[in-house]
Amino acid sequence: MTTLERLAATIAARKGADPGSSWTAKLLAKGPEKCAEKFGEEAIEAIIEAVKGDRAKLTLEAADVLYHFLVMLTARDVSLSDVLAELDRREGQSGLAEKAARGEPGK
Repeated sequence: MTTLERLAATIAARKGADPGSSWTAKLLAKGPEKCAEKFGEEAIEAIIEAVKGDRAKLTLEAADVLYHFLVMLTARDVSLSDVLAELDRREGQSGLAEKAARGEPGK
């Protein structure tokens, strides 16, 4: 089991737990919207560090992004394995072709 899989399992185990028992349980108890908001905040912080070029700070913020991404998924009952299966499905396919199949313009 990878670090990300272990983290996802820990987050899933916290869903429905006493919000006073962990930060994850507290965040999940606030609902999917708050989880998404927190993910967005962390993503912005990572973007700022990427632009600044501070590798150490970007690494810390990237870890926060991954954690809050998994919390957001858990809040909406989407598992890491669901996301990984979608990535597996896309493997070997051109990003441009994949976007075209969804009717999205390439960027």
